[in-house]
Amino acid sequence: MPNGRIKFYSAEKGFGFIAGEDGQEVYLHASALPAGAPAPRQGQRVEYSVADGRRGPQALAVTFPERPASVVRNQRRPAEEMVPIVEDLIRELDKASGRLRHGHYPDNGHTIAKVLRVVAESFEA
Repeated sequence: MPNGRIKFYSAEKGFGFIAGEDGQEVYLHASALPAGAPAPRQGQRVEYSVADGRRGPQALAVTFPERPASVVRNQRRPAEEMVPIVEDLIRELDKASGRLRHGHYPDNGHTIAKVLRVVAESFEA
């Protein structure tokens, strides 16, 4: 079964394209997706079979392989521990917005950016 990634998919239009690992672009119709599956996202890995359609190769029987367990996800802080961090960040951002309204960047902008990156990585994992 070929593997690839979603290059483009429009849930409204019901079609998209898969960029195969072999470099071939394959048409993807909504009917090839598993029943009840959410619309695929750009960059999402897929496995599929291919048939020749009227306009070229077309994906059939698309499946979404399970993602391997994330090491980062297993090592991230529990949600309860993130609450005070996020609340403190909100307070700091509120202070920074006050300074920005008066035409000045915050003195601790570097620290705020660093904390934002850490929180974003925790949320994204």
